Order: sequence, then structure tokens, then C-alpha cells
Amino acid sequence: MELQNKSTRLWTNFFNVRMVQIRTFHMTWFAFFACFFAWFGIAPLMIIVREELSLTKEQVGWSIIASVAVTIFARLFIGWLCDRIGPRLSYTYLLIFGAFPVAGIALANSFESFLFFRLLIGIIGASFVITQYHTSVMFAPNVVGTANATSAGWGNLGGGVTQIIMPLIFSGLVIGFGFTDATAWRMSMVSVGIVIFIVGIAYYFLTQDAPDGNYKELREKGLLPEKKKVTGAFFHALTDYRVWILFLIYGACFGIELTVNNVAALYFFDYFDLSLVAAGGVAASFGLMNIFARTLGGIFGDNFGALWGLRGRAYWLFIVLLGEGIALMIFSQMSVLFLAIPMLIVFSLFTQMSEGATYSVVPFIDKKALGAVAGVVGAGGNAGAVAAGFLFKGTMEWPDVFFTIGVVVTIASLLTFFIRFTPEQEEQEKALFEKANLDLLKTRADRANAALANSAQVIADYNQKHDENI
Repeated sequence: MELQNKSTRLWTNFFNVRMVQIRTFHMTWFAFFACFFAWFGIAPLMIIVREELSLTKEQVGWSIIASVAVTIFARLFIGWLCDRIGPRLSYTYLLIFGAFPVAGIALANSFESFLFFRLLIGIIGASFVITQYHTSVMFAPNVVGTANATSAGWGNLGGGVTQIIMPLIFSGLVIGFGFTDATAWRMSMVSVGIVIFIVGIAYYFLTQDAPDGNYKELREKGLLPEKKKVTGAFFHALTDYRVWILFLIYGACFGIELTVNNVAALYFFDYFDLSLVAAGGVAASFGLMNIFARTLGGIFGDNFGALWGLRGRAYWLFIVLLGEGIALMIFSQMSVLFLAIPMLIVFSLFTQMSEGATYSVVPFIDKKALGAVAGVVGAGGNAGAVAAGFLFKGTMEWPDVFFTIGVVVTIASLLTFFIRFTPEQEEQEKALFEKANLDLLKTRADRANAALANSAQVIADYNQKHDENI
């Protein structure tokens, strides 16, 4: 059952927050930004935490794995939950309850307790699924890839911003307020937890599930399937091989981004002898590319879709995923800083475009179980991060780990050729795409006609006054 009144425009209505679609768009990316900031808020402070808690390389590796492992299951569950109760309540609950472990990590005083809270914090990583779900039900096929990519990309930006802001907050607490290092990193995380809690309350009051209302009201009107049908659709989606191909592909792009967010500051600190703040600044350049890179992936996904249909979106995914693998292999061989930073940025560009390209395909796999597909594919990102995390906790040097991952990503790009759609689905989506474009053109024409009519009225009024004066 297709939801109605999806927005056919994003950029031209960008500041019109009276439109529920645009208001929801801004709330989704900001909520995801806050979650991503909190999720990886401890990463740039690991240099301090590692020293205070006397963590070994293996223990650091386990904390990296813990931060992304639980998210696999959380994303699977949250996709099902979105289909049942809607994205508005799902996001509200996740943000409010997720705030407690974010602030609670301040209580950690050993490796075991630190690992426990790091594991729980990973639950808020499920916010990504709700973000993609919510924009998918708000925007039409001609812009859904762009909307998905932009909301997720600006949310992922939190992973880059945290690399800069958290060391500055930490330094401010130490220098400006005289806190010890042990107290400062804890207070930094408490402040982030408070922000997450507030955003959760705001999400409840400022959004709704779909363009025409919340899921509860839509079900009462017979405009949505009953809750009992959701579980059946969920398991049906799990039998679609394309879902699992995208699961692996997303592990090869978003999974790698999660891993780099966790290890980048330590990598530049240990291998390039940078300070805490400098290492965080360099590491931030990877995440900051999200301000436009993931959006590009979605925009080109929509454009390839306009030219070659659904298969065009898969072709574009192959191109950027291949570029990611090659760029990562080259980055791994850089041993001087002025070469490593540009290659890190190129690698980041392709990684995030691959993520945007992936979720320009996701909304077209199974519309009856969008939450299931979004959840499973999103979980693949964390599964990839867990797999990569085991490499970083081993005896292999980190540059060699990066090269190995680059080879895996390059091979994974070939999986895109197995993402296929039936001729019937191609025709159906082509018709919906063309309808969305026609609606967009009609809206523009109506606005132009209204502007002309208004101009004509202004001229008529002027002439009337002129005649009266004569």
C-alpha cells in the first residue's frame, strides 16, 4: 500500500518547515547527527581512557567491536518496530532511553565496566534505520535517494564533528575548570547524554509518521496494513536474496566508515606522532566529508535511475564501491602525513557516496516491508564493522589491515551485478518516477501562473489608480 502526498521536492522547499515532510527531514538528520556524535563521542578521547584504565591493544579492539556489535541486532529490531508503531515513536523511545548509557559511561572504572557501557551505547546506532525509513515515507521516487543520502550524510557528519568537539570540550574542562583528565572525559559524555534526551522529546512533538498523519490514525482509516501483517511482511523480506546482497555491500562501505571513526584518531596518534587534538582534527576530515559526499551518492543514484531505471542505481553503486576499495588500498600505503590526508579524504568521498548509493536502492526492494529491508541492510554496516574490528585487535599492523579491507571492498563491488529487478517492477517504478516529475512540473506551473496572475492584478490596480488620478 503506497503512502500518498510524498514530497516531490527537497531543495526548493528546504526552509519551508511548515511542510511536515521538510520539518521531518530536518529533524531526522539532526537526531541522527546527535546520535552519531554520542555513539562515537568517546572515540577521540580513547587516548586518555586507554591510559587511565590501562587498556591493552586487545582490550581497545574489543571496545571497538562492542560499540558496533549490538547495533546489528538493534537495527534488525528497529526496522520491524518502525513498521509497527511508526518512525516517530521509534525515534523518540530510542533517543530517550539511549541517553542513559551515553551518560552512564561516566561510571566506568575498569575495562569490564567500560566495555559494558560501550556495548549499550551502540544501541543508538539503530537511529540510522529510522532516519532512512522516515525520509523514505516522506519523499517521492524522484528525490528519495537524495533525501535519504542527505539526511544520513548530515547525520554521519556527527562522527566527524565529534572528533573535533570532544577533545575541545575535554580540554576546556581541564584547562578552564581545573578538572582532572579522569573527570573531564566523564563530564564530556554526561553532557552529550543530556543533549540526546532533549532531542528525543523534540522529535515527538515536531514530527509525524507520514505525510497524512501518524500510523495509528492511518490504520484506523484503513490506509495502512494492520500490525499483525507487519511481522509476516518482515520475514518475507528476509527471503529476498537482494536484501542480503545489500547487507554485505553496506558492510563494505558504512561498516568501514564506522571502523575508521573508531580507529582514526589512534591511528594518526600512533603512526604519525600527532597530539590528541591534532589527531582528532585529522580524523575529523574523514567524517566531515559527509556534509556533501553521501548526498552526492544519492543525487547520482536518482540521476542514474532517471536514465537507466532501477538497474541504473545498481550500476552507480558498483562504480563508487570500486572507487572506495582502490582508494583505501592506496591510503594504507601512505607513510607521510601530507600524502595520507588527501588520500583519506578521497577514500572518505567514495565510502560515503557508496552509502548514499546503497540507500538509493533500498526503498525499491520491498515497499511492503520497508522497515525490514532498511533494518537488515543497516545491520550489515555494523556486521562489516565487527568483522573489521577483529582485524584491528589482532597482531597485524594497522596499515596492513587497511590494505586487506581495501581488497575485500573491491571484491564486494562485484556483488552489485546480482541486484536485479523484474521487468514489471522496472515499469511500475518508471511510471511512479514519471508521475512524481509530472507532479513537480505541475506544481511549478501552478506557482508560475499564480505569480503571473498576481502581477496582472498589480498592473490592473496601478492602471485603475492612474485613471482615477487623471
